[in-house]
Amino acid sequence: MDMSTRNRYLQALIEKHGYHTVSKKEKSLLLDEYCGNTGQERKYVIWKIRNGKYLQGTTPKKRKRRQYYDGEVRAALARCWEIFDYPCGQRLAPLLSTEVARLRSLGELSCSEETARKLGEIGFRTIDEKLKHEKEAMKQKRRYHKKNHPLLYQKIPVKVFSEQDRGREGNVQIDLVEHCGQSAKGEFINTLAHTDIANGWWEGEAVMGKSQRAVFEGLENGRKRFPFPWKEIHSDNGTEFINDHLYRYTLQENIAFSRSRPYKKNDNCLIEQKNWTHVRKIVGYYRYDTREEQAILNNLYRNELRLFKNFFQPVMKLASKERIGGKIKRRYDIPKTPYHRIMESPDIPAKKKQELTRLYHSLNPAQLKRTIDEKLELLYQVKHPALKVEPQKKLQPRMVRFLIAQPEPVSVR
Repeated sequence: MDMSTRNRYLQALIEKHGYHTVSKKEKSLLLDEYCGNTGQERKYVIWKIRNGKYLQGTTPKKRKRRQYYDGEVRAALARCWEIFDYPCGQRLAPLLSTEVARLRSLGELSCSEETARKLGEIGFRTIDEKLKHEKEAMKQKRRYHKKNHPLLYQKIPVKVFSEQDRGREGNVQIDLVEHCGQSAKGEFINTLAHTDIANGWWEGEAVMGKSQRAVFEGLENGRKRFPFPWKEIHSDNGTEFINDHLYRYTLQENIAFSRSRPYKKNDNCLIEQKNWTHVRKIVGYYRYDTREEQAILNNLYRNELRLFKNFFQPVMKLASKERIGGKIKRRYDIPKTPYHRIMESPDIPAKKKQELTRLYHSLNPAQLKRTIDEKLELLYQVKHPALKVEPQKKLQPRMVRFLIAQPEPVSVR
């Protein structure tokens, strides 16, 4: 007798005599008959009957154990859990034994005497088990609920990068670069970076902390050095930018204000790229948190670095992109410096172009690069005096005072 025949024989025996409905003694007789005819072990046959995967429709549904703490108890328990501010089972159990009667008398809890008695004797492990579904539902609600932003976030429109005007000067992206090192504790210096979308003109300003006042002052200082007026600023969703102080300022100055989507850096992609090439590659990832370091950084940003980057560092602009199969083919225009792009723009007045041209002819890129390196040397030695084993020249404190006291150059705006 093969296995298929044995299975059919077992199924016929169960269906004919109703194995699952007869007494234990009758079940034993049926097992004796089957094992004697097939030669299979008794325990194996019992396992086959209990498993019952090959017996389609013959295995009855397993009866569920009657629950002592039913749905009414679970609903009352969830109500008590909500009233007492969602404690764990160990903290909720002693409250139930003393406060259920009080809640019923106050009309806060509606349940029967039997339910109240069960609530008084329920254990803390059972409480956690019965509230598992409610806890999961609350967790999902907190995760996926609609975020209620303040009214100011609703007033400032969201713009993706494709919606920002890249054809005219004056549309500026702004962002903060933190110089906190390995710890964000305390107050430290941040670089407030500005870049124009159309031509790539960049300005930087070192501010202490992220207060609204400090960021606003840095924004005004950076705006004064731009050679053209601002038409729109675009920032991320940080409160250092999205605040009433800056919002009222944009309204008074007739400057449009937009923001990027939360956690979408590509909406602010140009300034993010400048944060690496103009800030991180220059000053590194050290922590700067003193007024002396802020003065050196501002002296660098306001003088040599801005001139070197804007007059002698070409910028490539995306001309077009085309999807070919699973790849995107991008084409860029001829690399040009922000200065040359401004000179080609018909929106810039001729007088302003003449001022930029005179400034351009007065600059020496090699000297600018040497001065940048000297100031970076000063910055690193102020921060870490033993950073370089053999510094090129010893920097005296009077040099630091000279750089701090050095006046800001005349704006080209």
